[in-house]
Amino acid sequence: MSSPPKIVLLAGGRGTRLAEETDVKPKPMVEIGDRPILWHIMKHYTTYGFNEFYVALGYKGHLIKRYFVDEVQLAGDLTVSTGADAVKPRGARPEDWTVHLCETGLETNTGGRVRRLANYLRDATFMVTYGDGVSDVPLDKLLAFHKNHGKLGTVTAVRPPARFGGLVFEGDMIKEFIEKPQIGEGWINGGFLVFEPGIFDYLTDDSASLEVMLLERLARDGQLAAYRHEGFWQCMDTLRELRLLQTLWDQGRAPWRTWHD
Repeated sequence: MSSPPKIVLLAGGRGTRLAEETDVKPKPMVEIGDRPILWHIMKHYTTYGFNEFYVALGYKGHLIKRYFVDEVQLAGDLTVSTGADAVKPRGARPEDWTVHLCETGLETNTGGRVRRLANYLRDATFMVTYGDGVSDVPLDKLLAFHKNHGKLGTVTAVRPPARFGGLVFEGDMIKEFIEKPQIGEGWINGGFLVFEPGIFDYLTDDSASLEVMLLERLARDGQLAAYRHEGFWQCMDTLRELRLLQTLWDQGRAPWRTWHD
């Protein structure tokens, strides 16, 4: 049986459209239910047994590092033996994750951040997502779909409000990108991507956009499949969207909560 894929989390952007929060922290550290949205995303991957993460850091990356070094490792009750200089957790244990915190540059574009991680990812299929969106996409089915089609990339297509650019299909392949989908009918790239190492041939430098230099070129080359997800997906670009996610969580109606405590 092959090893679970490595997961790349893009967590380096400035998140300017959510400046109310991101002036003081990176967007992946904005909290829903007292936990960073990054934690929610990682918990969803963990549901499917995917526990090794590469976090591509940029803007205020030190706060993400501090979260994993301090808050995650210090979760639950602790017993401190001052004479022996030892700290032992009691009861609740931190998540069983291997988290690689990788500096990928302050101004590096999304594709450039993935490119900087190439040496870690050249040996097998890997998955990529953005650090600001949650979904209940079945990751095992997504991965199986990708492997069945045998293309360099697979994008999870979702149906959100029509303020994003859209995708045009030809069967299960992406034919082209369009500026605006039809209201209520258009599909967009929802993240939750699957790639083969061959994509690194498309990424030339730090300015490479994942969306333009990689996805659009893969689509033109017939190398980008689309997994249509009819379920829940929501990004967190604005304060309104943050409040929506917080309300769903508070009411116990968070569809992305695919794990059990």
